[in-house]
Amino acid sequence: MAVIQARGLGKVYAGKPAVDDLSFDVQPGSVTGFLGPNGAGKSTTMRLMLGLDRGAGSTTFDGVPFTSLHRPMNRVGTLLEANPFHPTRTARNHLLMLALANGVPASRVDEVLEQLGLATVARKKPRTFSMGMGQRLGLAAALLGDPDTLILDEPANGLDPQGVHWIRDLLKGFAATGRSVFVSSHLLSEMALMADELVVIGRGRLIASGPVGDFVKTSTRNAVVVRSPQADELADLLRREGATVERIEPGALSVVGMEPSRVGDLAFEASIRVHELAHRAATLEEAFLEATQDAEEYHAEVSRAVEDTS
Repeated sequence: MAVIQARGLGKVYAGKPAVDDLSFDVQPGSVTGFLGPNGAGKSTTMRLMLGLDRGAGSTTFDGVPFTSLHRPMNRVGTLLEANPFHPTRTARNHLLMLALANGVPASRVDEVLEQLGLATVARKKPRTFSMGMGQRLGLAAALLGDPDTLILDEPANGLDPQGVHWIRDLLKGFAATGRSVFVSSHLLSEMALMADELVVIGRGRLIASGPVGDFVKTSTRNAVVVRSPQADELADLLRREGATVERIEPGALSVVGMEPSRVGDLAFEASIRVHELAHRAATLEEAFLEATQDAEEYHAEVSRAVEDTS
């Protein structure tokens, strides 16, 4: 099964780096989420990986560049465009053309049409498809060669909630067979449910790479929530012990930099009553926004007029 190794990827547009010395690995048996703000260079990175853009660095699939793979569709399935098909060719004929060009049996076309829920529209032209149906056809093409690896750019675009749930199960099931999935998405709540590993970039540079849980643990939004009728006294005690303490509401504190057990022990030793003691885990969205706050290409601002009317 394919190990993806990207090394020193780089691309410059009009003198501005879109991707800058980017290196990471994608291991088999996992769904690796590819995250970054708009303009971070995710789509360019994927094109560089597949040799579709010229630039610095290299990417190999079990040691072989994509452009050197024999019948690459049988090794790496890709979906990089929203409508990667001829609008006047039927869905089945579109897939049949790809199958014949890549030595894939025609019977496989009907298998993926059924798998992707497209059997009833197989003889319709994709120009009549909704965006979600077009995404399904693109995924069918990516799966056509029964590849070891999937590289997908925003595959859930246009899908309804049921479709998003379906693609999550599809990709997790694909990875569970020991194969590799590298997928970008802006749906962070969905990525939190689907991804095992993350590659996070900003302004074309690597911000983080590794397990989702490790990335989320770096967020300062991880905190201990404690409620006490002696909250002020407890806050002073915890600050003296090195914790960062913030009042979140009357009688309730958010404590960063200290484990719940330590908070409880200190309160007990000081005879401070505690009514609630709980760990609040950061979400992937909170961790992502915090990690990329200095790497956003565009910042939206609330106008003064709007603020004045609030």
